[in-house]
Amino acid sequence: MLYQLFIAFRDDLRGGPLEFLRVVTFPEFAALLAALVAFGIVTLSGNRMIRWLLRRKIGDAADFDDEQLNEASKNKKNTPTMGGLLVVGAIVAATVLVADIANFYVQMAVVCLLWLGGVGAVDDWLKLNAARRQTGRQGLLSREKLLLQIGLAAVLAMFLWRYAGQLDAASQLYVPFFKNVAIPLSAWVFVPLTVVVIVGSSNAVNLTDGLDGLAAGCVVMVALVLLVLSLIIGDARLSDFLLFHHLPQVAPLAVVCGATVGSALGFLWFNCNPARVFMGDTGSLALGGILAFVAVSIRQELLLVIAGGIFVAEAISVMLQVGWFKYTRKRFGEGRRIFLMSPLHHHFQKKGWTETQTVVRFWLVGAMLAIASLATIKLR
Repeated sequence: MLYQLFIAFRDDLRGGPLEFLRVVTFPEFAALLAALVAFGIVTLSGNRMIRWLLRRKIGDAADFDDEQLNEASKNKKNTPTMGGLLVVGAIVAATVLVADIANFYVQMAVVCLLWLGGVGAVDDWLKLNAARRQTGRQGLLSREKLLLQIGLAAVLAMFLWRYAGQLDAASQLYVPFFKNVAIPLSAWVFVPLTVVVIVGSSNAVNLTDGLDGLAAGCVVMVALVLLVLSLIIGDARLSDFLLFHHLPQVAPLAVVCGATVGSALGFLWFNCNPARVFMGDTGSLALGGILAFVAVSIRQELLLVIAGGIFVAEAISVMLQVGWFKYTRKRFGEGRRIFLMSPLHHHFQKKGWTETQTVVRFWLVGAMLAIASLATIKLR
């Protein structure tokens, strides 16, 4: 809204005492402003949201297949969850307030956030009210959740292809570290690839959200990388100077990334150890989805694998653990494990790391991966 307002009066502001307000129309500044707005919304509303969740007894409880982790997490019993409502709400509010809401990519980003946030909220609500409803249904069934995620991802993919697929830069898969290596994609490849990236990222962040502050901190780092890349790829002169492909109209996605950074940082204020609130599936599914949507829109899916290496490792650890357990049970009659426990962060807890050590060390690795991702801007 602010963007449209200042665009409408841009000429009137020129040369006057309020000319400095025209800076809001520049995506670089708008991204920073969105981060501040989202951070402010979360930090100022956080205590009220926590009290609201507590009044409705929307609390979580540790339920691992391991007594050691259950014992270590007993102090988290009844900590309110569904804090993702605040995270998603802050991102959407900051985006609508600061970004160009007439922009196609911004509109689709908001749809992505609201849809996946809604799926996560329904899942959380069903889980938390199972006992009250006296049913055995613990949240959405895996196939139901997956179907809703795939449906959204497919629609977004088709919209993206229809909107920009005719552009050479929008129909290629770019390989990090190589400036002249790009794989042309047809619609039949683009759509399934987009579905895999969005669904995979959404669930990977969800799997990572198992320790206080872990997922939110890693989201901040990945969103910062995508913010920088959105600004570069959306600017014709800058992308040409740095030998990047150029995609018109994607620069406003930097504002969405800025709002994501601010919202995740604000949530960390309450989610750092010991956490006063958890984001639940409401926040984790939406955050993973929006990171993937931005990466697909700017054609940096492969770089997302590097920047979001923590999320990738967490997801792969679960797939390997489950796959190997099923194979060995069928092959030897007894299931065997690769890791002490999955997702990966629980493996290191079982190795003796404290929760704080695990989170901070994963953050450090995530920061190094983010730096490596930004290094590809020049190392190509």
